[in-house]
Amino acid sequence: MRPFEVVAPFGPAGDQGQAIEALAGGIKDGDRYQTLKGVTGSGKTFTMAKIIESVQMPTLIISHNKTLAAQLFREFKGFFPENAVEYFVSYYDYYQPEAYVASRDLYIEKDASINDEIERLRLSATRSLMEREDVIIVSTVSCIYGLATPEIYRKMTAKFSVGDTIDVDALIRRFVELQYERNDAVLERGRFRRRGDTIEIYPAYLEEAYRIDLDWDRVERIRRFDPISGEVHEELDRAMIYPAKQFVMPQDMVHDALGVIKNELAERYEFLKKTEKIMEAERLKTRVEYDIEMLTEMGYCPGIENYSAPLAGRGPGDPPDTLIDYFPKKHLTFIDESHVTLPQIGAMYAGDRSRKQSLVDYGFRLPSALDNRPLRYDEFVERLDAAVFVSATPGKTEAEQSARIVQQLIRPTGLLDPEIEVRPSDGQMEDIYGEVRKRIDAGERSLILTLTKKMAEDLTDYLSGLGLKVRYIHSEVETIERVEILTQLRQGNFDVLVGINLLREGIDLPEVSFIAILDADKIGFLRSLTSLVQIIGRAARNAAGKVIMYADRMSDAMREAISETERRRAAQMAYNKEHGITPTTVKKAIADILTRRAEEEKDAAATSIEVLKNSYNVLIPAERKKLITALNAEMLEHAKNLEFEQAAAIRDEIQKIKEMGNI
Repeated sequence: MRPFEVVAPFGPAGDQGQAIEALAGGIKDGDRYQTLKGVTGSGKTFTMAKIIESVQMPTLIISHNKTLAAQLFREFKGFFPENAVEYFVSYYDYYQPEAYVASRDLYIEKDASINDEIERLRLSATRSLMEREDVIIVSTVSCIYGLATPEIYRKMTAKFSVGDTIDVDALIRRFVELQYERNDAVLERGRFRRRGDTIEIYPAYLEEAYRIDLDWDRVERIRRFDPISGEVHEELDRAMIYPAKQFVMPQDMVHDALGVIKNELAERYEFLKKTEKIMEAERLKTRVEYDIEMLTEMGYCPGIENYSAPLAGRGPGDPPDTLIDYFPKKHLTFIDESHVTLPQIGAMYAGDRSRKQSLVDYGFRLPSALDNRPLRYDEFVERLDAAVFVSATPGKTEAEQSARIVQQLIRPTGLLDPEIEVRPSDGQMEDIYGEVRKRIDAGERSLILTLTKKMAEDLTDYLSGLGLKVRYIHSEVETIERVEILTQLRQGNFDVLVGINLLREGIDLPEVSFIAILDADKIGFLRSLTSLVQIIGRAARNAAGKVIMYADRMSDAMREAISETERRRAAQMAYNKEHGITPTTVKKAIADILTRRAEEEKDAAATSIEVLKNSYNVLIPAERKKLITALNAEMLEHAKNLEFEQAAAIRDEIQKIKEMGNI
């Protein structure tokens, strides 16, 4: 095994060293659960990397959405250039699951669009786990959904070496069994072709292809080459081809499973008839018999995942094999932003079960389809070996399960958590104006957080009328324009930015020294303890950082956020005094904000509104219906991830499409 080795121009700073030592020591001592409670800007990602280097264990890092997972993937690729760092997220650009709405007698067929590049990265991840131990995989909660059994996946390979005598026809049949398509004209990912005594195959998990030169039935030469330019990159002694899909099955297992499926169909058919569900019984019989015929003739059928339990030989209720099962027994798991990620993992099973139960009850699927599912929360934790929860605001679950909670309060820059004041809402506009003027005189910027879009616009107009340079951001401001607005804020083109949910921009604004939180005492997500702590962290990039909460009472969330911030600030001040550190504002090139945001948008493009809109012709009513369904699903996904600004943007887009009529 190639050892994990962090490559970075800096070492641990602040209290990163003690956090690394404590958590790595706990893992080596056999502690199953621990928590890293680190403040914003304290370098939690670097701490995680150094822990991996210390314990030398294959590692799974779970994030709660694709964009954050992409950020972590890039960072870990930078820290571990010589190791296998992989990315494993849902490969759907758009996914409409199969469903039946009984109240409207509406059957919704599964509809999906797969992102080819993300599918390649997923296949690369499972392949790395088959071949290496120095593997780090950054994943979303996709890691709790079913894949092929690791043992079967390991056997489903095609191996050949220079000098081997092979049956060429058998090798081609093997490629087909591995779900590769033959196309003698065009060589694309997941395809192969034969030209005389040369076979070329483009593995679905690589960016290069293999060329196998034969002398009759003897392998004479194996080369790895660029399938676009044809340039040869390497001469090889041997090669191994893994499947083109992550759910593969030997043909003999498919045939064995057909008997199980037929028996289940017979039992369910009789049950539905006895309960006087004649229509449902006939519907099920027709659908399943068609699928059986497809499986018999082709080894595949649409919706084959619904038969994954009998195909894999699992009994009723048995959990599926997932990405976690591909890891060796001793492995490490980091659950990033655990206060969001753990509840998300816990909610997956129930939602999936509810949708599929309706399909089973009304004769669209066999009961075994219920076992094509994500892991339950208890099944997920059973599969964890050593786990570290990572969050600035860990929840009750983390606190109860962790053998130790290690705090990382000190920022490498020496910056402190900002000062906090609570002021009455009466006269708040005049007060905000005075505070903003102080920051303008000091060459610094301000953020103001409101609860509604209307309030953001009205406040912008009011402050502009007082002679301040102000802009606002909310759901109707396009993403690229947001980037430009934030860049202009940093450049000093204007002094005040008004918004609703600025903490989710994922961008550092070191020039911001003042944050005003309006209606801080209101109950709801935007003023919860977690959100307040995250908002306060926005002012922690500037040595003069200050937060003022405007409220008429002290809510529990405010009280806890203030108490926690003051505790952290005291510890940071004591550390700085002991080590003679003077806090300095973070200096970051303004170009960074545009470059990083552009990269994030590229990673998130698969789930953007534009991708969906380009997939349908809005001039055709039936296509518009499908687009609205797709956008609704995307809106709910953003809402579930607490990304309310994105959800609101999609909601508005849906309304515009509906106004076109004929829906």
